[in-house]
Amino acid sequence: MDAKRPETGSREEADFYDRLPVFDHFSQLTDPELYMPAPDDWVLGLSDIVRSTAAIAEGRYKEVNTAAASVIAAVSNTLGTSEFPFVFGGDGASFALPASQSDVAREVLAAVAAWVRDSFDFELRVALIPVSEIRAQGHDVRIARFAASPDVSYAMFSGGGLAYAERRMKEGAFAIPPAPPGTLPDLSGLTCRFDEITPQRGVILSLIILPNAEANSEAFNALVNQVLALAEGHEAGRPVPDDGPPVPSPFKGFAIEAKTVRKNGPGLGRLAEMAFMRVVAFLVFRFGLTVGRFDPARYRHQLVQNTDFRKFDDGLRMTLDCTPALADRLEALVQDAEQKGIARSGLHRQDAALMTCFVPSPTRADHIHFVDGAMGGYAMAARALKPVA
Repeated sequence: MDAKRPETGSREEADFYDRLPVFDHFSQLTDPELYMPAPDDWVLGLSDIVRSTAAIAEGRYKEVNTAAASVIAAVSNTLGTSEFPFVFGGDGASFALPASQSDVAREVLAAVAAWVRDSFDFELRVALIPVSEIRAQGHDVRIARFAASPDVSYAMFSGGGLAYAERRMKEGAFAIPPAPPGTLPDLSGLTCRFDEITPQRGVILSLIILPNAEANSEAFNALVNQVLALAEGHEAGRPVPDDGPPVPSPFKGFAIEAKTVRKNGPGLGRLAEMAFMRVVAFLVFRFGLTVGRFDPARYRHQLVQNTDFRKFDDGLRMTLDCTPALADRLEALVQDAEQKGIARSGLHRQDAALMTCFVPSPTRADHIHFVDGAMGGYAMAARALKPVA
């Protein structure tokens, strides 16, 4: 369906994402009628950690995931809402905003790049690319909304525009330089308080499937539907158990979270407050204590439902808890599709999954949780992808 594109600068353009229909069955993601063209006068913000695989090889995958999720947290805090299209990619993140917010997006990306550099010594590549420029090069940016739960929806991207923009970013186009040292974005709510999640079925599988440039869209969609059918069977499931991830000792991961709150010098008082709250949170979750309006059982249920463990951003990406036999079948299926010229794929098996959380308020139901493999995840799966021909 070729929907009418909103006129530049119109109210319709500003409300584009709010007006998108929301679908709640992930298997619907191959339906082209669910995707609406982003307005020409929008921009894509992109980020990517340079040499992330080297950092992962050093065991720094938690820091890599935190740095990637910080882009989404900082944009959301600046806008005052998480109701905008974004996607978390493990070692990077992307989002789309109207032109009226492009200056805000540029400032936030520069600030996050500076914070990631200062906090982790990572180089976070960031860029801002107009949708009109992407279309001028023969690609499109189409967006849909998938409801992971009644309280949270995630954006899905199709049309090839996001993938094209990521390639251009890695080539150095539309680059935004980091802000000066010491610049700190607002990362309120970005937390890392849960432990690694061991699989219940045998293996945590990170899977990426991208269409070949010359592939028939119907053949690629058929492949995606086959993969989803297998992933939704009894041999696979979401990587988060029904009662939520395990809670570690109060100070595991403290050093990483401390970097998100040090806004004015060492901030010892703020760090002490955070340490106290981590102890309280540990006791609340460990003993199931209800504190005021906060019910840990309800929160855990919401967390499981809200988790972003599958997505479509010009390709299918999933983190699954599955049997080794199913992982073998999925690998054989996508390898056969590669030989037929339908898709490019990357898979990575590991012994645990990792969660990074964005919780603007623990008493609201719209907290967001990103899941990746704990031993490289999407970044390692992407490394296995064959280069674009």
